[in-house]
Amino acid sequence: MTDHGADGADGARLGRFRLMDEQLVNLDGFAVEDPALGLVAFSSPADPAPSLVIRDGRVVELDGRPEAEFDVVDAFIAAHGIDLDAAAHAMALDDVAFARLLVAPAVPRAEIVRLASGTTPAKLAAVLTLLRPHELGMAMAKLRARRTPSNQAHVTNRSDDPLLLAADAATAAAFGFREIETTVPVLADAASNAVAVSVGAAVGSPGVLVQCSVEEAAELSLGMAGLVSYAETVSLYGTEQVFVDGDDTPWSKAFLTSAYASRGIKMRVTSGGGAEALMGGAEGRSMFYLEARCVSLARAIGAQGVQNGGIDSAAVAGSVPRGVRSLMAENVMVMARNLEACTGNDALMSESHVRRTSRTVPILLAGSDFICSGFGSIQRYDNMFGPSQWNAEDVDDFLVMQRDWGVDGGLRTAAHDDVAALRRRAVAAVRAVYADLGLADLDETWAEQAVDAAGSRDVPAADLMAPLTAARAIVGSGLTMLDVVASLDRCGFETEAQRLLDLLLVRVHGDHLQTAAILDADLRVLSLVTDPNDYAGPGTGYEPDAARRAELDAVRQQRSVADLRAEQGCGRVDGWRFRQRCRRKFRPKSETQQASFALGMQFRDKTHRLLLPNIRR
Repeated sequence: MTDHGADGADGARLGRFRLMDEQLVNLDGFAVEDPALGLVAFSSPADPAPSLVIRDGRVVELDGRPEAEFDVVDAFIAAHGIDLDAAAHAMALDDVAFARLLVAPAVPRAEIVRLASGTTPAKLAAVLTLLRPHELGMAMAKLRARRTPSNQAHVTNRSDDPLLLAADAATAAAFGFREIETTVPVLADAASNAVAVSVGAAVGSPGVLVQCSVEEAAELSLGMAGLVSYAETVSLYGTEQVFVDGDDTPWSKAFLTSAYASRGIKMRVTSGGGAEALMGGAEGRSMFYLEARCVSLARAIGAQGVQNGGIDSAAVAGSVPRGVRSLMAENVMVMARNLEACTGNDALMSESHVRRTSRTVPILLAGSDFICSGFGSIQRYDNMFGPSQWNAEDVDDFLVMQRDWGVDGGLRTAAHDDVAALRRRAVAAVRAVYADLGLADLDETWAEQAVDAAGSRDVPAADLMAPLTAARAIVGSGLTMLDVVASLDRCGFETEAQRLLDLLLVRVHGDHLQTAAILDADLRVLSLVTDPNDYAGPGTGYEPDAARRAELDAVRQQRSVADLRAEQGCGRVDGWRFRQRCRRKFRPKSETQQASFALGMQFRDKTHRLLLPNIRR
């Protein structure tokens, strides 16, 4: 049913519908399913039935298509993406029986991974299509690679301001993000952004990995110079047409994947349901089936992980029925393929706060290698990827959601004074390095504004040409991270110099190339190898320890009775005379009565502040 604005009795639109029309959800787009355009989440009439024919150790039919008709995606998956030893068992399993194995706690994760390795894209898509939302959560809890959840931040700004980037990177690290991704509004600024964010992240915490998402050749060059430590914008597509439109093939992507790994740069690929429909190349197939081809391809080319869940096409997937469900299902598909899952929740799917939350909460509860593949730790207007699903405006909400449910979303509360000190040091470090290396002179007024700023609009003193000048000097001189380390050490930032040098040493060791690897603050590698997910039902799997639980519980808004008494004693709460009269009439004797009295006074004071102006009028 489509609402065309039926009038009320007096010819005007009903007040109830006028009210509904004003809500944020009406800024979103909603599409009628149209399989011919690829605007269908699951089970398009054009999706093939699962099939696999093997002859003399060679795949000669894949999902209904004979070898002679393979496109480039089929050919690569057939040659490199299916474990032929597991295929006979996996393909013969009834879809419902297979789906039940995914959610059964008694069935080990390793067995699911073995079976999934022998499936074709259509087979795994058919199985996962059967899982209902709560079952997707059950499967995700069991199938993610790493035991300990984590989160990734976006740190960007509209002017590529290096001082603000450094301050915001230090802030993101202080709030617990273990990966930080930046990008540019001006491509030529990339090298400056990479240096500024890397230095700022090192101020905030040891072991934070940094990426600068730009054109692939430039991104690889930054990685080879040591200026960034991971990459994830190696895009895969589910149809040959879209690959061709992007001047790519699965072989070129496999080569690029190997190039990153050979230089000790962690990388994952990017895909996401709706991308082919967005680019007009869906071939009438469902979003989920095409994403199944992408995930099979990711496994085949040797990537250690996948960033999916819609990503830039999240709003496209979210526009069709069951689209949000398909985004979570494709995350589970990555996990079943034994890959690191960076589970979307980055590009804004909806302007509705309710829809945004409904997209993320199931993944937060189940746990993922990275809950967000780009939590906008900066304000929406400064996010050069486009507004994220979660932004700086939402940090407190996310922290409180962790506390409400008692789950670990990878973040922690950071104290005001600690963040202020980190921002000041990050700005000072970048200022010193840029001056020492002859990149740019960043003045004191600019620096002070960057320390305090909530966003780039608060830094009018920023020189918009400085990042470009610095970036050209970095590229032109062949500057590497070792040069940055030496400069930090010369300028008195020995701790940050050592942290960045340690990250270079990690790249030599190569342990962070393990599936789903992150570094903790002690530079220990947590990965599928060193920290494998061992969930097998209640009483097993990841549970925050006492120290981590205390971090999750300690949101900055919480108050104890002692806090309330201290605030009242300092006169910070209004209505002092009223409280004194109450104390004379009611003298609490027990601790319980004292707590109740203090909380009651706080509630009365808030109500008083709200009502008094109206009473006076």
